[in-house]
Amino acid sequence: MDAIDIAVAEARRFIASLPTRPVGPRGDAATMLAHLPAALPVQGLPATDVVRRIAAAAQPGLMANAGGRFFAWVKGGALPASLATDMMLTGWDQNAVLAATSPAASVLESLAGTLLLEALNLPRDASFAFVTGCQMAHVTALAAARHAVLARVGWDVEAHGLFGAPKIRVLANAHRHGSVDRALRFLGMGTDCLVPLGGPVPGRVGPDALNAALAMAPDAPTIVVLNAGDLNLGESDDFSALVPIAHAGNAWVHVDGAFGLWLAASPRLRPLVAGIEAADSWATDGHKWLNTPYDCGIAMTRDPVAHRAAMTLAASYLTAGGDLRDSMDWTPEWSRRARGITVLAALLELGRDGLADLIERCCDHALAIHDGIAALPGATGIARPIINQGMVRFHDRGGANITDAVIAATNAGGEAFFSGTLWQGERTMRISVCGWQTDAGDVARAVAAVGAALAGLY
Repeated sequence: MDAIDIAVAEARRFIASLPTRPVGPRGDAATMLAHLPAALPVQGLPATDVVRRIAAAAQPGLMANAGGRFFAWVKGGALPASLATDMMLTGWDQNAVLAATSPAASVLESLAGTLLLEALNLPRDASFAFVTGCQMAHVTALAAARHAVLARVGWDVEAHGLFGAPKIRVLANAHRHGSVDRALRFLGMGTDCLVPLGGPVPGRVGPDALNAALAMAPDAPTIVVLNAGDLNLGESDDFSALVPIAHAGNAWVHVDGAFGLWLAASPRLRPLVAGIEAADSWATDGHKWLNTPYDCGIAMTRDPVAHRAAMTLAASYLTAGGDLRDSMDWTPEWSRRARGITVLAALLELGRDGLADLIERCCDHALAIHDGIAALPGATGIARPIINQGMVRFHDRGGANITDAVIAATNAGGEAFFSGTLWQGERTMRISVCGWQTDAGDVARAVAAVGAALAGLY
């Protein structure tokens, strides 16, 4: 048996164990490192031995987020076709930076982008980029936005940089994800450019707040960042109302749709993000609700000229793709894997109806978990899911908040895995359902696990 056979066998063993293995890790660093040399060997080890040792070392520290009982941090698990395709990509070892370096990657990623725009009901002529995750999707899309809003006031940021440039304002949902702030730091705009916006509905920007913020500096280059799927409440901004206001103020509208953008693929849930297609750019993760393997984010823009200007590079030693797409024109990477092909695999495996069903099932399961837990003695529902996110809180008989203790006891039991957050000054348990494998049985097991943990503390 060679190293590849062993690796595949280990992957199969792990996947087969997901229905029964504890969801959380079970080993410490010392346990894992005991299988590996503490110093670089003088003589190399056989490849088969290396794979076996690494597999043994990792086992106690593996998180079973690919299974159906993981409800923390908005993580899905990889669909079979997408996972298998990802393994195949590793074997192919292609550099997908140019069509010249891998025509297969260029053609297949182009098709993936076309089908993705169709699935999400976004403009069919939008540009797209397959990047490492939503963090880099924000960086890519906001780089295009930076180019566009500065070009409108006569500044070429790619040539001149930001020193001396007109200051950009970023009007953003106060409930934005931290990856937006981080992207602004990466792009040299800094977080001081942020103006947080709220409104009468928690988690949503109000039209009056946006109008007032735009009026404060009507001539300033401005980017508006809105949410599709708030991390805690699941709320989405009212794009139908807000995007026209932003455009009337000559602002670029960017949407953080890390998971909420996928609501557009569901006929039942699409009204929650009505008008999202009118924005100027969108960022999302394939490895969240589409259930591709990790290392798969997607940036899309309505303005391919701005997108390409922010990313492209030409040099005498680079061979242009001609009629084929060069990903270097659209992504910040030079050496990159053809991660977009895992998106193609997932979309083809699911189809339009299957994708909608996946999104809707997760939302139904999140609601069932919330309601089941909220009905337990000592539990209080804090945010009843409108999509796939919810929150509950726990108090003992004396009124003390015991949420973190309930989460720890639940996770230690291995039947389910949750995470916590601070909401309105109190510790709260988040419920996040993104995995394609989650079913009614997993829901029942999760509620029972929390009930057992709570019973020992309440």
